[in-house]
Amino acid sequence: MFGISCSDKPKEKKLDWGSEYKKQGLVLVDTKTANISVDLRYSGNNNFVGKDVYGTLEDAYLQVEALEKLYLATSFLKKDFPEYKILIWDAARPRRIQQLLWDVVDIPLSERSKYVANPATGSIHNYGCAVDLTLTDLNGNPLDMGTDYDNFDEIAHIDEEEKLISLGLLNSEQVRNRKVLRDVMTKAGFNTITSEWWHFDAFSREETKSRFSIVE
Repeated sequence: MFGISCSDKPKEKKLDWGSEYKKQGLVLVDTKTANISVDLRYSGNNNFVGKDVYGTLEDAYLQVEALEKLYLATSFLKKDFPEYKILIWDAARPRRIQQLLWDVVDIPLSERSKYVANPATGSIHNYGCAVDLTLTDLNGNPLDMGTDYDNFDEIAHIDEEEKLISLGLLNSEQVRNRKVLRDVMTKAGFNTITSEWWHFDAFSREETKSRFSIVE
């Protein structure tokens, strides 16, 4: 991951994330058997916060059913696009980290919840039912999706991509790559959101909150 000095690590750097997550029913994403790699952006400084906020967490965790859908998506990808792999940028995220993201993101309050869920109501990430990801080639090089992770501009939206092409803000190859990602994820049962091409929910907000406990 990215070089972080000891002073940049949060106070909970010695937290046993695996035990904390497993107590709440979350399971580890197995990168050894699935066509998946993990590079948690919030475990480095290449994120909008500009520092490591996860400490020792380097692995992705999800609810069992969400993970089953993810593995199904990898099987669709392997069948239809064997030249690609899935790269996870974020998965289960405690609400205390959600609060930090909400507090530091430089977005007007009226627009903030489009990109960072309000911790008062909780993100689907906070229940272990959402995943942020992209596609890479077999050498681990990310495909061009038109923006990086956590881009808070219209160019990251998925609802007007053809318009963005016509304006020269995206090109057809970038949109094609996004559609490949969306196709395998939605075919596996995930839901999209309009403002972030990388974000996928395993269940609706209503079902998530009724079935699972939030990770504090």
